[in-house]
Amino acid sequence: MKLFVYILNQQEKLDEIMAGFVEIGITGATIIDSVGMGRILSEEVPIFAGFQSLLGGSRPYNKTILSVVDDDEKVKLALELIEDVCGSFQEPGAGIAFALNLDMVHGLKPELN
Repeated sequence: MKLFVYILNQQEKLDEIMAGFVEIGITGATIIDSVGMGRILSEEVPIFAGFQSLLGGSRPYNKTILSVVDDDEKVKLALELIEDVCGSFQEPGAGIAFALNLDMVHGLKPELN
């Protein structure tokens, strides 16, 4: 089992990504409102106020999507879906995705246990 994490910079694409997840068999996810470190530093810490110019076109808020998936194939499909919807990870603004191995999970729907 894997924990798939995606930081979505383009919040307006959330519904399309969630619909795509269902189509590829990812039936559960938690979505958290999030803010990047650079944004916090540039707005909240006066010494880093000049950092705002380095953020360029970055968006002020993100959505962080967390999903427990059962295999590497679902991770691959999720990455392909995200690139179809949000653009290549090689381009700015596509967000960040990663997966972590899980040793133990409790409380999931039976199809993932």
